[in-house]
Amino acid sequence: MTVLKRRHLLRGAGALSAAILGGPQAMAQLRVEITQGVIQPVPIAVSPFWGTSPAAQELGATIAQVVAANLQSSGLFDVIVRRAYIQAPEALRQTPRFADWRQINAQALVSGEVRADPGALMAVEVRLWGVFAGEQMRGLRFDAPESQWRRIAHKIADVIYERLTGEPGYFDTRIAYVAESGPATRRVKRIAIMDQDGNAARELTDGSYLALTPRFSPDGNRIAFLGYRGGPPRIYTVDVATSRVGLLGDFPGMTFAPRFSPDGRSLLLTLAQNGNSDLYLWDIASRRATRLTDDGAIDTSPSFSPDGNRIVFNSDRGGRPLLYTMSRTGGAATRISFGEGRYGSPAWSPRGDLIAFMVIKGGLFSIGVMRPDGSDERLITRSSLDESPTWAPNGRVIMFSRQSGGRRRLFTIDVSGYNERQVPTPTDASDPDWSPTLP
Repeated sequence: MTVLKRRHLLRGAGALSAAILGGPQAMAQLRVEITQGVIQPVPIAVSPFWGTSPAAQELGATIAQVVAANLQSSGLFDVIVRRAYIQAPEALRQTPRFADWRQINAQALVSGEVRADPGALMAVEVRLWGVFAGEQMRGLRFDAPESQWRRIAHKIADVIYERLTGEPGYFDTRIAYVAESGPATRRVKRIAIMDQDGNAARELTDGSYLALTPRFSPDGNRIAFLGYRGGPPRIYTVDVATSRVGLLGDFPGMTFAPRFSPDGRSLLLTLAQNGNSDLYLWDIASRRATRLTDDGAIDTSPSFSPDGNRIVFNSDRGGRPLLYTMSRTGGAATRISFGEGRYGSPAWSPRGDLIAFMVIKGGLFSIGVMRPDGSDERLITRSSLDESPTWAPNGRVIMFSRQSGGRRRLFTIDVSGYNERQVPTPTDASDPDWSPTLP
C-alpha cells in the first residue's frame, strides 16, 4: 500500500504552524458542540481546489467534492452549495475575502490547490479558515501518486473533522462486509471490502464457498471470517492486499464468530461441539487455544474491550440470549442486559464507554447501546430486521445491516440516534465490520 506523506503547510499567506492551530478567537467561534440531543450542523464552504493545469483543476474539484460529501455525511456539518460561492478557487490561493463568505453564512471555509506534474508525485495543499475570525485554522500538504487522490480527500476530511469537533475523524477507513447475490435459495456470499462511503468496493473471496462474519485485524491488513470450504465450517483469514486465504487452525468441531484482540496477537472464537458452544482464545504465534467458558449454555459473539482486558459476549445461560462480560482469561461472568427481548451481536466501542448490541423485542430487530455495566440502555434504531452493529474507530458512529423488502443494505447512525444514512453497495450487503483508521 502506498503511504501518503503529510506535512504541515507553513508557507503561503497567513499560514500558521500546526502547533498554533489558529488564534483563540477562531477556536472559540468554531467548535462543534456534540451532545446527545439533536445537533445543529455547522455551515461550511468547501471550495473546488485550484489546479496547475486543466487536469489538475478537474481533479481538485473532485477531491473537494469528496471532502464535502464526507463532512456532510457526518451530520455535524452543513456544506453550502457551490453555486452560492462568490470567490473563485484561484483567488483563494491568497487570503480569502472573508466578507464574501460571511455573506453566505459560512462559518468555516476549506480551500486548496493541486499540483500534478507528469512523472512526479501529486501535491495537494489544503487550508481551513475560520470565517468570522478571519484566520487560518489549519494548513496541510499531502504528497502521493495521483491514484491515491481519494484517500487524500478522506484524510483532508479527517483533519477538518478533528480540528472542528475535537474528536478523531473516521473517513480514511474501510468496511469489510458480506456481499450477497443470487436467489434466496442459492445465495452467494463473498467477503468484500470498500471505503467507508461505499466507494472502491472489491471482493476478496471468489464465491465458490459460503463466507460470513468478516472481522478486521487491528492493523487493517487481514480479515478473519467463517468459511464453508468442505467439511465443517472453519475460521480463515484473508490478506486485504493480495486476497490470499489461509486456514486459521483445525479444530474438532465447528468454529465461528472470530474477533481479533486489540494487540492482534490472538483471536476470540466460538467452538461448537455436541450441540454446545463455548468461547476460546486462540494465540496466533503458538497456535494454541485456551478455553474461556465451560458450561451447558450457548456462548458466542465475543468482543474485546479496547484495552483487551474484558470480553462481552452473548449467552443463553439465563434462559434466553442475554449479554455478559468477563475477564479475558475467563472465569465468572456478569450479566449486563436486563431488558425484555433477546440480545445478541455485542460490540465494544473503541472508546470503551459503550457496548452496541442487537435486541429482538415485539417482532422488531433493533440496534441499541448501553454502558459496560448495563446502565443507560437505549435503542437507537427500530426496524423489522436491524443487526450486526460495528463501530467507527472514533466511537461516534455505528454501522449496521438492515433487511427490508427482500434486500439487505448497510446503514450508519450517530450514537445519539441521529443522522441515519444508507451506505451504497454494488450488491446486497450484510454483517459489516469497520476497520481502524488507515496508516
